[in-house]
Amino acid sequence: MSSFENVLIENLPDISKISFKKIHKDYLKALLIYAFIMIMAFFVGAFFLIKYKLKEVIPEHVNYIYLGIFVFFTIFIWYLVVSFSKRKYAVREKDISYKRGVIIKTLTTIPFSRIQHVELDEAPILRIFKLASISVFTAGDSSDDLVLKGIKKNEALQIKEFISSKINE
Repeated sequence: MSSFENVLIENLPDISKISFKKIHKDYLKALLIYAFIMIMAFFVGAFFLIKYKLKEVIPEHVNYIYLGIFVFFTIFIWYLVVSFSKRKYAVREKDISYKRGVIIKTLTTIPFSRIQHVELDEAPILRIFKLASISVFTAGDSSDDLVLKGIKKNEALQIKEFISSKINE
């Protein structure tokens, strides 16, 4: 009968030595366009809601409602800009990593041996900037486990092909 051993690992790999690559700067423009569209739709909806439903009920507070909406979306845009610089990725020989976050920082690393398939997505506004997104799927779940958004399309194709070749080995 063989004896079981579970040896303590003393020297763990240093994740800080990974050379992460920034998301393309045009992705920030695309994010701001998406945000502008969402904000305009929200403001139009709020305008009609306030004008036709709430103005008689709370007439003295209408300006505060508009100010609150404006402040909320100003903070939202500020957060988009700040969080954009924190989005980085690395494709290494055996895995792919993605880190993001300002308040809650997240680092996701998926080894190629766990990847089931990879998809390349091009949203309409991303297509204007020649950008794409890569979705990485692992076994056991129907949702994507890692999404790299805002990568130049030709680079995204190269990454997709590299990952596909690694998972087919």
